[in-house]
Amino acid sequence: MEQSEIKLFEGQNIRYVWDEEKEQYFFSVVDVIQVLTESANPQTYWRVLKKRLLAEGNETVTNCNALKLPAADGKMRLTDVATTEQLLRLIQSIPSKKAEPFKLWLAEVGRQRLEQLQDPEQSIEQAIRDYRRLGYSEAWINQRIKTIEVRKALTDEWKRGGMQEDRDYAALTDIISKAWSGMTTREYKRHKGLRKENLRDNMTNVELMLNGLAEAAATELSQRENPQGFRENAEIAQRGGNVAHVAREQLEHELGGTVISSKRALHFTTPPDELPLATEEE
Repeated sequence: MEQSEIKLFEGQNIRYVWDEEKEQYFFSVVDVIQVLTESANPQTYWRVLKKRLLAEGNETVTNCNALKLPAADGKMRLTDVATTEQLLRLIQSIPSKKAEPFKLWLAEVGRQRLEQLQDPEQSIEQAIRDYRRLGYSEAWINQRIKTIEVRKALTDEWKRGGMQEDRDYAALTDIISKAWSGMTTREYKRHKGLRKENLRDNMTNVELMLNGLAEAAATELSQRENPQGFRENAEIAQRGGNVAHVAREQLEHELGGTVISSKRALHFTTPPDELPLATEEE
């Protein structure tokens, strides 16, 4: 899951998360209710509406997930979120003169994301703007964008080798991660104190470079040897990770200490309220 962000509808904030794996938006339900109803207490409105819809047997409510999003006090709090499809069904239960404009807004948000998916350059430019707003340094952003490109090349190879995204990608990623860092993705996230946050967005420059080296090596080996099936792809993943492990050991020998850090983004980004004001070009 990517970092939470904010989109504006008629000047009002709507918190959201874009899930890269599921390729879906998840919007804060109470934020949507706020803009549609102008209620002084959208949480109460949602609580009452949820109870009524559940009594009616509406599955839209039971399928709404809860994610941690930044609250007004700056703390991360669990908030009910809904996909675009779920929101369109919820809107039918909310009398509002803003319903139709909001539907058009949702469609535009989806169109923009579709264009980004079809045009990688747009997607990359949007990612750069997002990372800048979150306070990452230019050096870190450059490295992160490179790792995104490397990751895409690797998953293209996995797809060519017959791997299934939902079933195999996570397992192969864990093999690579374990080989170079000594930890699976879940173990690495636990080491950094992360839960649903994106691991790569919480890696230091050095960690990103080593992980990128592992995935780039696996990609090159795959392109040369054309592995088929999980076993052969897993062997390639292990060898790619081993390349980065050797580089890690050499670097740690020179530095006299580990490069595997418990630091996460909040330790090396500039707080948004301390960033310079963005220009219109940004």
